[in-house]
Parts: sequence; C-alpha cells; structure tokens
Amino acid sequence: MKLEFIDIGNIDDSAVNMRHGKKAPDVSDILPTVRKRGIIVPVILRPGVAEGRFELVAGRRRVHAARLARADECADPELGRVPSAIMEAGDDAAALEASLIENLARLDPDEVTQWETFTRLVKEGREVDDIAATFGLPDLTIRRVLALGNLLPRIRQLYREEKIDRTTVRHLTLASKSQQKAWLALYDDPDNYTPTGHQLKAWLFGGQSIAAKVALFDLATYAGATVADLFGDDRYFADPEAFWTAQNEAIEARRTAYLEDGWSDVVIVPASEHFHSWEYEKAPKRKGGRVYVDVRSTGEVTFHEGYLTRKEARRAASGDTPEGPKPQRPELTSTLQTYVDLHRHAAVRAALLARPEVALRLMVAHAVVGSHLWRVSPEPQTTRNDEVRESLEAARGETVFDERRRAVLALLGFSSEEPTVTGGNGDDYGVAGVFLRLVELPDPAVMEVIAVVIGETLAAGSAAVAAVGTEIGIDMADWWQADEALFGLIRDREVLGRMVAEVAGETVASANAGEKSKTLKRIIADHLAGNDGRPKVERWVPRWMQFPSSAYTTRGGVGTVAAHAKVDAARDVATAPDPEEQHEPFAEAA
Repeated sequence: MKLEFIDIGNIDDSAVNMRHGKKAPDVSDILPTVRKRGIIVPVILRPGVAEGRFELVAGRRRVHAARLARADECADPELGRVPSAIMEAGDDAAALEASLIENLARLDPDEVTQWETFTRLVKEGREVDDIAATFGLPDLTIRRVLALGNLLPRIRQLYREEKIDRTTVRHLTLASKSQQKAWLALYDDPDNYTPTGHQLKAWLFGGQSIAAKVALFDLATYAGATVADLFGDDRYFADPEAFWTAQNEAIEARRTAYLEDGWSDVVIVPASEHFHSWEYEKAPKRKGGRVYVDVRSTGEVTFHEGYLTRKEARRAASGDTPEGPKPQRPELTSTLQTYVDLHRHAAVRAALLARPEVALRLMVAHAVVGSHLWRVSPEPQTTRNDEVRESLEAARGETVFDERRRAVLALLGFSSEEPTVTGGNGDDYGVAGVFLRLVELPDPAVMEVIAVVIGETLAAGSAAVAAVGTEIGIDMADWWQADEALFGLIRDREVLGRMVAEVAGETVASANAGEKSKTLKRIIADHLAGNDGRPKVERWVPRWMQFPSSAYTTRGGVGTVAAHAKVDAARDVATAPDPEEQHEPFAEAA
C-alpha cells in the first residue's frame, strides 16, 4: 500500500465494500469532528477502472461525512483532500478482507452482514482457515457464520432485526427448508407456540411426522399404512419402521444406479450430520465428482450430484490427483442386508426377554436420545403469562428437580449446562453410547436417571400427573405456598367466597358475601400471613392443587378435577374382577 491525499471527487463507492448498497450511513457522531478537523484516519482505496478514479474499499462513513461537510458554504477546501491508503488493483478478495477487517475493528457489523461478506470471500477462493487466520477468529466461528446460508432469507432478516436469538438461529441452520417454512408458519400464528432455543432442537429432531411426499419409493406398492389429515391434502406414514425399511431400500437402489452410471462414489450423509454446499465445489462425473445423499430424520432425502471437497477440487485443478482404487460393489446387496438385519433383530429381542435389566437400560437410552422410532420430547412448561412463569421458576419443586437433573447429566457424561436430559438428536450412535454408559451404572443410579427422564417427559395437566401424585400421596403444602400470581388469576367471586370459608370460617364468609373480589382476596391473604390480627392459617392449598383434586363449585369438572376423574375411572377398570375368573397367570401361560 501507498499513502496519498486523493481528491474526494475522484472517489467512487466500491461493490467490495461490505456496506455497499445499503442506505446512507448515520454519521451524526463523526460529522462535527470531520467538519472541524477533516478526515484524520486514512480510508482504504484501490485504483478504479477509469484513469485517476479510485474505489472506496473501507471508510464509507468518513467519506460520506466529508461529502456532507464539504457541501457547507463555508467549508474548508482541505476537506476535499482525503488521506488514503491505496491497495493494488484487481484483488477482490483482498479488498473484501480489508473492508471487513476495518469495519470489525471499528463498528461491529451484525452476523448476517458478516455472512454476506464471508460468503463473497469463499466465492473469491478463500478457505475457511484462511478467513479465520485473517480476522483472528476461530474456524468454528467462521463456519457458524457461513452456516447462516442454510437459512431462508426471511429468517436471516428476523435475526438481523434481533427478533430471534442466536441459539434459535443456530438450531434453524440444521433444519431443512420445509422445516424452516413450518417454523415460520408457527412464528406468524399468534395462537400457536413457537419453539425456540433448545426446545426448537427437540422439535426439529423428535416431534415431526413423516410425510408421504418425502418417500423415494412408489406409494402404490407400499404395504404399510398411511393416514391423511382432515382435509386429505397431506398423508403421513403410520408405521415409521416400515417407512424407513422401504426408504433405505430405495436409497440403496438409487446408490447402486449412480455407481452403475459411472459416478466415482455415492456418500450417504446420515441424519446426525449435514451437507453444507459451501464446503464443496461442483465437479462433473468425468472429473471424479461424487453424489452426496443427505438423509434427514424427517424422512427427507436430497441427492447432491457432482461435488468434491474444496481440497480435492484444488488437487484436481492442479493435476495432483492421486490414483486410487475404483470403488467396489458392496459385499451385501440391499435385500441381503435387510435379511441379516431382520434376523439379528429377532435374535436380540428374543434374548432380551431373559435380561430385563439390559432391556431397561436400552429403553432409558432411547428415552434420553430418541430415534426414528421414538418420539420423546421434554414437557416445555410454556406459558405466556410472566407472573406464572416467575412463580414456577421460584417453586421448590423446580429447584429440587433442577439439582437432580444436573447430577444425572454429569452421571451420563453430558454438560451440566444442557437444559434437559431428554430430547437428543435421535441417531443410533447416540442411543448406543448412552446405553453402554447405563450398562456400567448400578441399578440405584439407573433409577435416578429414570426418575429425571420421566419427570422431564411427564405432560403437565395430564391424568398421569394426577395418578402419580395420588399414588405417592403428595401434600402440596410441602412444595407450594400461595403467592400473588395465584390470586391475580382468580376471577370467580363464588370460588373466592368458598376460599374465605376455608381460611376464615363460614361466619366471615357469610358476612362478606357481597364484597368485591379484591376484598375477598385481601381477607384470604391476611389469614395466610396472619396480618391485621387475623389468625394465621398454615399449609393452605386450593382444592384444585391437592391430590386428589376437587372443585369449589358444581362447575369445576375440568382441568385437574377432570384428570382425577379419569384416574378414578382407570382404577375402577384396573381393579374390576376378571369376568373369565379362570384365566391362568401370564407367567404360567408363557
């Protein structure tokens, strides 16, 4: 570079400037200084196409401020002379780097702007490690920014506008385009819950049905069952195991066809990994290009034809392509592999009948990690009410459970910062790893894991909660005490009157029957706290929150009361005498 003073009239905006094409920058913070002192820190230029013209690589705000200052009638003529560091002509990648370095050092751009510039550098031939070394950033940081290219433009814009957080964006980069569209539909619907952060990860990997439209095989010949939605527009597979058997056979058939057609290799990218096109370069079949098969846990399969890694493509371009053995046909055909898999499966599950302790650990591993046959999702404990959320976070039950959850995470070798034990990414390797870890643990430790796993996946408001709480004999007074959030949510005067009778007696309740809800709530609160000379009531719990639950009025047969009614009905069925009476025990029959 060389330093010169360049007339501001000879400076043009350059397309390589990372802020090129955006609206005029806000220079209110530097304009007074530029008016008085001119530009002090040199801008970066490179020679333009026309003789005597220069392109502005970095320093757009300073030059824009100088142009505004120069427009004043009493402006100093020296404002037109801009101190400049002039680069060599023609190197777009170097100019892009200079623009980004200068802006990162002075005014941090958002990650989406970084992605736009890093992507242009990749297209100019820069490798990820080169970009990382240039900007003093870890490779992982560059890759995470580049991964924003997997997002739909609208999601990137929401991130730029800080309407979604970084964790949510990180997980969305792993989503397919159809999953991203489905997520945006939830985001746009105010009546739907939109999964974000770590809940989004569970939604992406565990909570989706397999749509018939993703099948590679002919549905007319498919022996399994499919179900349609209410409108008949979409169909879904009722049996995921049968779907994956047919889908894997179709993938293997396509793989064989590609190899017979002359492709050098066909690489299956499992659901636990992802194909990022920016890590590869296009290469035709005659130059050794491969086919990458991107398989997703949702059943979607994408075939990327004609790619090599960037390193391999560079070697091929330089003529330094090592001679390697041609890919050989697999030892097992897809049908033979299915034969082997099914017989091994039959033997293992029969042998497990005699090893219930092993079966238990395998079941827990599936509940922790999930698979394409298991749909395990943690209870999200969601609410749109801030007071309810704060009340739950302060509850003793949440504190005790969180401490035990962290202990189980450490027991399984997970990070204690993970928000849940369950809700993994569903790959077979993960299930095997957790299973082998559980095999090493004694039964009491496995029971600790089970308690946390079922606690995380127990649906709030369900009959299961009612049944377990009643069976254990939970006294809610040990876990909860009345707070402002509860009384702020009660609107029914008849219910408040019955609560007054519970804490203050029927006489006080009758005397205040005509009072407003606010007064009734204050009476209850005073008795619970022992204020204003009222006798203090200890360990009071509303009827709905008790185990078993009951209502204050004849209108209360919903929510927890209804859940307990289901439990009572289930108990009646479970304890009813066997009409056959002569049934032999299962063990004897077996």
